Amino acid sequence: MSKVFIHATVTLDGFMADTDGGVDWMNGFPSAPGDEDVVGRVIQELGAVVGGANKTQTIEDGEVPYGAEVKVPVYLMTHSAHEPIEKDDVTYTFVVDDITEAVEAAKKAAGDKWVSLLGGSISRQCLELGLVDEIQLHVVPVLLGEGISLFAGLRERVKLERVETLAFASETHLRYRVLA
Repeated sequence: MSKVFIHATVTLDGFMADTDGGVDWMNGFPSAPGDEDVVGRVIQELGAVVGGANKTQTIEDGEVPYGAEVKVPVYLMTHSAHEPIEKDDVTYTFVVDDITEAVEAAKKAAGDKWVSLLGGSISRQCLELGLVDEIQLHVVPVLLGEGISLFAGLRERVKLERVETLAFASETHLRYRVLA
């Protein structure tokens, strides 16, 4: 059975993007082989991705969301129907308004591999519905002060159990199991 997990790089103050949605702050930090191993393990286990349909335009313009880089199916949430997009051996399937349906389709496509959730809204919805098994965060040493928070707006308390904490060059890698 596949594992559904939130996978994100965040600032020390919990932002996944700056106020304009930019992520340039993620670049330029030293890394060590251990950092590469952590990311490599995730990529090796990745079987499908669920994200927001705001990526529709970027796919059509040539930008690809995380998931396409490792050639796994990508399921994107939308409020209106959109035909699937096939690009560079990756299928982008659009699911209208039913996050549970998107996660179940991604789990089926992933088989025994993991399903990654992308974005704050998708992550919060899945946490509130009890669909998340694990949270994996890569915390970089920068404070933005303001931006787009990964968990702001979460309407429920979620208990977690720490599974792993690793630190190498700059980033701190955190893994938590979501408790029922």
